[in-house]
Order: sequence, then C-alpha cells, then structure tokens
Amino acid sequence: MDPLSDVLSLLKVQTYWSAGFDFGGDWAIASSAYEGIKFYAVISGDCWLAVEGVREPVHITPGDCLLLPRGRPFVVARDLAFEPIDPVKTFTGVKDGGVTVYNGGGHFFGVGGEFALTGEQAELLLRLLPPIVHIHKEADKAMVHWCIERMRQELRDPQPGAFIVAQQLATLLLVQTLRLYLAEGRNGNVGWLFALADKPMAAAMKAMHENPGAPWTVQSLAARAGMSRTAFAMKFKETVGATPLEYLTRWRMMVAGDRLVRSTNPISEIGQALGYDSHSAFSLAFKRVMGCSPGQYGRGRSPAKGEVMATAQTG
Repeated sequence: MDPLSDVLSLLKVQTYWSAGFDFGGDWAIASSAYEGIKFYAVISGDCWLAVEGVREPVHITPGDCLLLPRGRPFVVARDLAFEPIDPVKTFTGVKDGGVTVYNGGGHFFGVGGEFALTGEQAELLLRLLPPIVHIHKEADKAMVHWCIERMRQELRDPQPGAFIVAQQLATLLLVQTLRLYLAEGRNGNVGWLFALADKPMAAAMKAMHENPGAPWTVQSLAARAGMSRTAFAMKFKETVGATPLEYLTRWRMMVAGDRLVRSTNPISEIGQALGYDSHSAFSLAFKRVMGCSPGQYGRGRSPAKGEVMATAQTG
C-alpha cells in the first residue's frame, strides 16, 4: 500500500450522523468544540463560515464542499453580524438521514454530518490538516457530493448492512478530500502528509512503509528517491520535518502498536519483524515514541498522547 493508505488502515472510521439542512430568514448557527470530523456539501444558497483561530471567514456558495477536521468551534451564518443561536435548542426534525429545519427554510439547503476516527494514530493525521478544507473547484466536487448524499440515504432509509456502507462512504469521503487537498501541493507546509505531494520523498516513504523491518540507511533511501545522500537528507528534513531515520522509527512504532493490539505474537517477534535484534532495543524505541512500554500498550493501556504527538507529529 501507499503511505496514506497505510496510515488510514490503522484507523477505524465511526459514523455518527448525516442529515440535510434547510435554513431560511436571518439565520446564524454556532457549533461548540467537537470530537469528530464535520463535513458539508452546499446544494443551494450561500453562507459564511467563521472558524475559531482562522483569521478570515470563508464564503460558501452552491456546490462547495467542506471538511472541518480539527474540532474547533465555528459559526455558519447568512450574515456573520447576526447573533448565532444554539442549534440543539432550536432545530426541528433532527434525525439521522432526516432534514433539520430552521426558521421556515428557503434560503439555504445542504447535506452533511459528522464521523470520528478512532485509534491512537488518529491525531497524527488530523493535526496535520488545516481547520478548514474547502473544496470549491467544479472538477473536484462531484465525488464528494456523491459520498455525502449516499451516506445520508443509507442512514435515512436503512437497508441490511447500512452502518458498514456508511462507514465505507465516510472513509471514501476522507480519502477523496485528502487527495484533493494534496493535489494543491505543499504550499510551504511541513509534515509527512504534505511530503506525499513530492514524488522523490513519497518514493522513499513508500519504501519504508512497504518494508519497515528492512535495514534502511539514508543512502539506500536516497537511492529510492533518485537523489544523492546529502541532498536527500536535507530535502527530507525540510519537507517531512524529521530525518529519514526518525521517520522510519516512528512508522515502525505505529505498526508495532497496531500489531500489539491486533495480534497475539510475542513482543520479541514483533520487534524482530520491524528490524530490532534485541528486546531491549525495541522496548526503548517503543517507549520513546509511544509513551509506554510494549507490554503496557499490548495490555490495552493508552500511550501518553502528549509524548506520542511530541515525537510522531511534526509540522
């Protein structure tokens, strides 16, 4: 698999809800902080979106699609000068797959919802994304609209296997949005996700992901990228935010964590498969990256997330 698929394969998508929105009059809705990923597609009408921590509001027009992956409070309104209301107390007809109506409808209609990514690696992906992923190019909208509408239909009119279908649609929505985001280029951003837009760096990362237990060196990875050792090392640190071997260690530990939870293989065997000849060397590397020992992690104890992100998150 490619690096993005590898990371997503360690995560589990859980769908919360999906519904339609029909707003009219002088409307403004406020959303508090949330845990999941919110997504919207505008069918008709326009509005403004203001997200906490983002300097400029975003004007949303028919056909636009949005992904809000960071859980920040936001306001969406016909005019941001209006006083926002609490949607929980005001909305009518709130139901999975149904239509939420406010103030009679008529001005704005859209579909959207919310899903969550579970797994200790979720923040590794989400913290790299901007607070707003705004898809507004005509050529990019069709697939995203299709995913959202199909998800809403599955939840509105459940058929056998509807929840699984909704999960897969949420995954497809996330992947398609990430693809479109990456297609715009790095734009100066630093991190493993943005490095996938750089073909030589992506080639080296793909090699590490395909065979994390191989005895990789900076020289052998540079050869995969088609670059000199020195130029590769400098470019990798510049785009990924970590040295090649730091990135390799972090990926190995992510894979190890998944295997500790999902398999019954001995810790020593997992370590050896990932390139560690001794139990002690593997345990030290694992604790440094994941925040706890392999034995503690395998018994279901969550790692210290602050430590994980300090070592696994850059950019």
